Amino acid sequence: MKVTLLCIGKTEEDYLKKGIDIYNKRLKHYLRFSMEVIPAMKNTKNISEDVQKEKEGELILAKLLPTDHVVLLDENGAEFSSEEFSSQIEKKMVSGLRNLVFVIGGPYGFSDNVYQRSNEKAALSQMTFSHQMVRLIFVEQLYRAMTIIKGEPYHHK
Repeated sequence: MKVTLLCIGKTEEDYLKKGIDIYNKRLKHYLRFSMEVIPAMKNTKNISEDVQKEKEGELILAKLLPTDHVVLLDENGAEFSSEEFSSQIEKKMVSGLRNLVFVIGGPYGFSDNVYQRSNEKAALSQMTFSHQMVRLIFVEQLYRAMTIIKGEPYHHK
């Protein structure tokens, strides 16, 4: 199974880039993982939030294949413990799913069309994080899930 993290805009902060790189390298031992970045829109000061969400939504939808299983990382999504998340990933792996795509939206979330295309929503926390920080939190949790699946000692109860 291939896992893709699709996000809007590049990661700005060096400390986040370094953390993402660490877990990206670790994940290569477990599964095919990639992070795809859709360039952030420019000159958005004169564009409403709804129009920005629609335009970003079009860019997101253009990256998805009809066979992709799409999970939106959304504050209103289902919440999982690390063990529950690893169980969800493992179920998807054994089901024969080929492409699992997690999507982080822009600062205003997702358009209705993206919500309609998605297969499910997941929340990383009830707290709100910057969409830049969510990238690092997500790749760490995906790595943690893989170590739980493999019975490795990274995760402690």
